[in-house]
Amino acid sequence: MTDYRPVACKIYAELELAILRRRMLRIGWRESNGACHLTALWPRNLVTRSHEEYLIAKDINGSQLEIRLDRITRFDPLKPCRN
Repeated sequence: MTDYRPVACKIYAELELAILRRRMLRIGWRESNGACHLTALWPRNLVTRSHEEYLIAKDINGSQLEIRLDRITRFDPLKPCRN
């Protein structure tokens, strides 16, 4: 049995919009071991595995990350730089 807690539909929808709009996000999350992260990521996809939902994202180095949605503590869209 998993300890996953489904996230609110509003949060899921906001992540979907960020993916569709190719919007970089500043995302904070906590790993299962308690380690905390806060970084800028490009959200790429949302997937479900074994009744748990994950955000698939890439960091600025191009590395792929999978973050379980119920471990996300915050996310904010980053504004693109304008010349």
